[in-house]
Amino acid sequence: MRKPITLKGETGTWEMVIGLEIHAQVNCKSKLFSGSATDFGASPNSQVSYVDAAMPGMLPVINNEAVNQAIKTGHALNTKINNISIFDRKNYFYPDLPQGYQISQFKSPIVGEGWIVIDLGKGETKKIGIERLHLEQDAGKLMHDQHPRLSFVDLNRSGIPLMEIVSMPDMRDWEEAGAYLRKLRSIVRYIGSCDGNMDQGSLRCDANISVRRPGEEFGTRCELKNINSVKFMMKAVEYEAYRQIEIIENGGEVKQETRLYDPNKNETRSMRSKEEAHDYRYFPDPDLLPLNISNERIEKYKNELPELPDQKRERFQKDFGLSFYDADVLTADKSYADFFEIVSKNRDTKFVANWIITNFFAMLNEVEKSVEESPVNAEQLGELFDLIKEGIISGRTAKEVFEEMFTKGGNAGDIVDAKGLKQISNTDELESMAKNIIEENPDQVSKFKNGNEKLFGWFVGQMMKSTGGTANPKVVNEILKNLLNK
Repeated sequence: MRKPITLKGETGTWEMVIGLEIHAQVNCKSKLFSGSATDFGASPNSQVSYVDAAMPGMLPVINNEAVNQAIKTGHALNTKINNISIFDRKNYFYPDLPQGYQISQFKSPIVGEGWIVIDLGKGETKKIGIERLHLEQDAGKLMHDQHPRLSFVDLNRSGIPLMEIVSMPDMRDWEEAGAYLRKLRSIVRYIGSCDGNMDQGSLRCDANISVRRPGEEFGTRCELKNINSVKFMMKAVEYEAYRQIEIIENGGEVKQETRLYDPNKNETRSMRSKEEAHDYRYFPDPDLLPLNISNERIEKYKNELPELPDQKRERFQKDFGLSFYDADVLTADKSYADFFEIVSKNRDTKFVANWIITNFFAMLNEVEKSVEESPVNAEQLGELFDLIKEGIISGRTAKEVFEEMFTKGGNAGDIVDAKGLKQISNTDELESMAKNIIEENPDQVSKFKNGNEKLFGWFVGQMMKSTGGTANPKVVNEILKNLLNK
């Protein structure tokens, strides 16, 4: 059983208490309360309606697709979908919030309590509670780099539909928090309710963290805002935990506040005091009727739920004979799983899985590309594997061919032909070559026959060197065994 990470302070051991709030942009073509587009990277203020800009007399109209996606996500998180939910006005002033309030949900969210199971390595799991999922509109964006003295407001994000997914404070270290964020991101990508692109801001994370002596009451929490990567979130949590411990051990008190994580300095900085619900003066939005969601609608999206990561991992183990580790890696993201299933069709699944994890993913990580961005598609990689199976190229040559496919483009067969990389399997040709090597190296032969069996690899190496690595290793081994053991 995995034990959570505890922290050693000057006065003893401390435990972290962590809860995450995930803001996931709903995968919709239009905003939550208007018909404006939601395309990423558009010119500033080019996707703004009168509703988004809060022009007088403009009324919000709910985007039903956003509601459907929230229902679907709720099912994937094992939650209760509420038949009645209410939109509220969350009142605060900020330059990028033209209405002077945010339309959100407070007492009556669309989705109630649920849970997900996180994976902690070596088959270890932990259930993390979900407190709620509610819909809300995003604010605009302040732009500080356009003028030396002025800031500007881009309202393209104003009204973007968000699902705020709030966890219970069930995580006890940054590893668990990282596993939770990865798992939730994987789930929303699987069901298509959010693209999960953290670098584009489609998925953002607020981390609430406090420290306590193991088993004691919760301490005062601080909220770390708008973290856009799993790595940064884990580092932010670690830093903040040690910061709070130092304050308490020096006789101070942790202030409940909102803080910003600076990844360049690996530190958190105070932004403002932490608001409570009453500070926002929530009240039902008078321009929006309560959402009335029928049981039929709820069941419809439950029945349409696709295969989720845990289910797919179990199937990969059962149907393809993969290890837990391989299946877990290949199902961590829907793009991984889809790619694997295409490549492995009618091929050796274990070989394909190992090759993809070891070589393909390694190359993607090296150039920081996603599977979708890979210059080598599933069909092209499958062709490469067919060449190995047919004995046309060796596994070693395949890596060379794959690297060229990845860096310069082209199909495996064309590269093999152009570079003359076809594997030599002709027994007579290889036997003649082996005899020459043996005749030219009598000392090595003598040492081998006197018990230095490690020299067998040297002879294999000489054969591969002579053929530029194109000799069939299996045939070479058989020939050398026969000749050297005479």
